Amino acid sequence: MKKIERLISMVMILLQKEKVSATEFSQLFNVTKRTIQRDIETLGYANIPIYAELGSKGGYALMEEYKFDKRLLTHEDIENILIALSGFEGLIADRQIQATIQKIKGMTTISASPKLGLSFYEWAGRNEMREEISLINQAIEHHWRLKIAYVDREGNRSQRAVEPYGLQLNEMHWYLVAYSLDREDYRTFKLTRILSIEREGFFSPRLAPVYEKPSVQKMQQEMTQVSLCIALEVRDQFIERYGKSAVSEVVDGNCIVNLSLPENQYAFQFLAGFGSKVKVLGPDQYRNQYILFLKKALELYES
Repeated sequence: MKKIERLISMVMILLQKEKVSATEFSQLFNVTKRTIQRDIETLGYANIPIYAELGSKGGYALMEEYKFDKRLLTHEDIENILIALSGFEGLIADRQIQATIQKIKGMTTISASPKLGLSFYEWAGRNEMREEISLINQAIEHHWRLKIAYVDREGNRSQRAVEPYGLQLNEMHWYLVAYSLDREDYRTFKLTRILSIEREGFFSPRLAPVYEKPSVQKMQQEMTQVSLCIALEVRDQFIERYGKSAVSEVVDGNCIVNLSLPENQYAFQFLAGFGSKVKVLGPDQYRNQYILFLKKALELYES
């Protein structure tokens, strides 16, 4: 972190906290206490009214007249922001964003038992992806044109020349939003389908990085109303994804689920993941296509 960033962070923290010790500052910014003392002197030269209180409970503080109206952002507001960010902190690869979260943490003290806790699995693949995300972030910032080796959902491989404009996290999956020079249009690339990335010169940013999203009407046309019989053990998983209204209990201990699913291998893979806990009841065409999908999987073991 640059000195100017550290100085601004120190002022932000002191605006919210009554008093901060040199030890707290040094641990937060990973610098020595002497560096913190020099920083305080620098802020004093800039006419920022910071004063020191001596003693075991001493520290640095701002004159009360200098502080902003805390009603604009209360302690509870800051705590709520941190709770919302806490679960996603492990997913964020951008170091600047991580530094911002640390600054916000320095503005308040989260209670030992927060009202709401969020956490996600530390998957190995997610950790490996952070380096890739970091590279793409640099490419977006410095306008580097990229050459990517890509495999689509059907398994077809291709080389793409793209101008990167943004990264999106949708349902725990990262996507690159870029202008494809081959297609002469904006495209979205799933990061897990990118096999390699190479830097290939620079590009001049276009006016509006807008890309098409499938309309709700188009998505509805591609969906089929499906009826399932599911075991009670997996009921909560369907409620979390489709809501309580989609699930109804029946007498024999199983549940009937009515929902919209696409008629493709990805929906079949989703259903097959539940094994014997899920049975497709109808419609007949959907049920038959799902059975055919399962038979092809069994052929791998029967041959």
